[in-house]
Amino acid sequence: MSNAQVVRGEIPAEEFALYEALRSLPDVEFEIERVVQSGDDAVMPLVWVRGVEADAISEALEADPSTRNISLLSTFENEQLYRMQWVSEVEVVLQMITNSAATVMDAFGRDGRWYLRVLYPDQESLTKTNDFVEENGLTFDVTAIRQMEGKPVGRYGLTEAQFEALDAALDAGYFAIPRETSLSELADQLEISHQALSERLRRATAALVEDALIPGAAGVLDERE
Repeated sequence: MSNAQVVRGEIPAEEFALYEALRSLPDVEFEIERVVQSGDDAVMPLVWVRGVEADAISEALEADPSTRNISLLSTFENEQLYRMQWVSEVEVVLQMITNSAATVMDAFGRDGRWYLRVLYPDQESLTKTNDFVEENGLTFDVTAIRQMEGKPVGRYGLTEAQFEALDAALDAGYFAIPRETSLSELADQLEISHQALSERLRRATAALVEDALIPGAAGVLDERE
């Protein structure tokens, strides 16, 4: 049985790449779509940039000492996609990729912090990262751990009750168009009140959106029914 786990953690911007760009452009948001190793001392991410004009971010990236080989891949209405190399202040991420066999699923930078979601193959691999951080005076503050086994409850921040409600709603056709059952009928099936089911489905949806779409979310709904 797999012991893989998805770990959410935070790193202060001053201990990570693009610190100067974050400092000089307080409204900027960086979202990392993919991170791969590039040599022994660098990583090469794809980076979405939002919140500032293209000319301003281009100047900030060129001036940031943590980056090199910057390429603008695409420009949309208010965001740009870059490929670049990070060549300094990325010791923790390099350790994750090389020594812990982890996968950095995504990362998000704003307001002086980076928020990462990392897939570790097992607990021992996460321990290696924690030991590395402590030995080198660095920071990786773990905020949530989701196990990648069994029902997709812990994986996505759902409680058992929330998963049961979503599963029953899907099977009964509640999400079909047009709907094949009503909220009241579904509540009767689960032997809970109409209001309790409504709240449970809303919280389940919020948990899924937080986990899958909102960078930096730490699973604050995990303990709610």
